[in-house]
Amino acid sequence: MKYVLMIYGNQEKWDSIPAEDWPTEIAKQDAFNKRYHETGELLGGYGLADAAASRLVRRADGAPLVTDGPYLETKEYLSTFYLIDVVDEARALEIAADMPWADQNPTEVWPILNESALDA
Repeated sequence: MKYVLMIYGNQEKWDSIPAEDWPTEIAKQDAFNKRYHETGELLGGYGLADAAASRLVRRADGAPLVTDGPYLETKEYLSTFYLIDVVDEARALEIAADMPWADQNPTEVWPILNESALDA
């Protein structure tokens, strides 16, 4: 069963981490990624750029209309997401709880209801 694990953040939170701590924090996340990639449960993990770099695309009169994003006015934004394939929900929750920052920042766990024909 596939799940998306979503982590939210904000620039204030990232700025509060001392620059000298970043290498250690990145190493913890890399170890997490490697561990679950090796089990075959982690299909992909993606860190997103700052919300200021996002764009909102609509179509108006058949032409694309691009504006600055994100669409929602919010302090926090989706900063990272993972795609996992696990035996059941209990395993998805176990992996989410093993996330290096889980004691400071929650991870949302969303089941994937269906896949495109291209993924099957």
